[in-house]
Amino acid sequence: MKAMSYRGPFRVRVEDLPMPQIQHPRDAIVKVRSACICGSDLHLYHGMVPDTRVGTTFGHEFIGEVVEVGTAVKNLKAGDSVLVPFNIACGECYFCKSELYSCCHESNAMSSAMGGIFGYSHTAGGFAGGQAEYVRVPFADFGPTLIPDWLDSDDALLLTDVVPTGYHAALMGEIKPGDTVVVFGAGPIGIIAAKCAWLFGAARVIVLDHFDYRLEFVSNYADCEAYNFSKMKDPVIFLKEVTGGLGADVCIDSVGADAAGNLTQGILGKKLLLQGGSATALHWAINSVRKGGNVSVVGVYGPNGNIVPVGNILNKGITLRASQTPVKKYLPRLFEHIQSGVLKPSEIITHRLPLDALPDAYRMFSSKLDGCIKPVLIP
Repeated sequence: MKAMSYRGPFRVRVEDLPMPQIQHPRDAIVKVRSACICGSDLHLYHGMVPDTRVGTTFGHEFIGEVVEVGTAVKNLKAGDSVLVPFNIACGECYFCKSELYSCCHESNAMSSAMGGIFGYSHTAGGFAGGQAEYVRVPFADFGPTLIPDWLDSDDALLLTDVVPTGYHAALMGEIKPGDTVVVFGAGPIGIIAAKCAWLFGAARVIVLDHFDYRLEFVSNYADCEAYNFSKMKDPVIFLKEVTGGLGADVCIDSVGADAAGNLTQGILGKKLLLQGGSATALHWAINSVRKGGNVSVVGVYGPNGNIVPVGNILNKGITLRASQTPVKKYLPRLFEHIQSGVLKPSEIITHRLPLDALPDAYRMFSSKLDGCIKPVLIP
């Protein structure tokens, strides 16, 4: 089968790889119908996540058709169309019983820090991902969700990560009616987070980024204010000024390790790799939120340390919440929002390319070319 293969920073290609096989009674083999490239894949592509090994197949956002199931899988059969959450969860461990599916212990038992993730570094279990023609899905009797007949396949694809993560970001912010919410980053996650902030009662939503085409997109899609931080002397001072000197009620970091805007953070976190990425957006979130406010972090950082102003968190009385998204927990509610027309996730898809064009797709998405917001690969 054809599949993506990582060859080192900024180097990916499509290769012929062996077909995945059932390895456990709870496995399934899924023929991939479509897969996304995620901003988190770019952290891998840029060489910023430890233990990303040559030969890894990326891709944690995919939907497809079940072609084979293990003997313990009774809820799925060949021919079923499924969306597969990016986090691999057993459904039975302590964390899964608490609906913390992103922290599943059985899917990544060698790590005490995170659960298993499709197509990510070996810190997340080393599972092959869905930027391929076929993929092995562990714990298929729990994780994959049947795609309802009424649900558009592109909307289903974005329910594997992007939409649940944006929703989760807004939910962790504990947004109250009348709140001002600031979202750092106008990538796909930030766009959905800004859209979802309104669902929780936000009175004002502000998004910062440094690409004008993304700011224009988010202002139209999420009906929010959008500003280019590269044209500001100091984004923190700007945000204080536009919030009456107090700061925002909620700040959301949807950028993570690839954040621009601070030379020192960029050198230490992106060039020298002396910390788990550039924490610029997290700094701005902590310093822009009001005293007693909430900071929500869904941007991905490497597992090693970052230079973060912990004293400001303490002295301002900030509540900071962060986690990978427990996708399956949110699917019933998100189905309702899509069916009612409140959300239309597929509108953020800007490019569809064949799997063979994967190197060009990564280059375009990484370099912010051709107005690319969200690329989809079609095997």
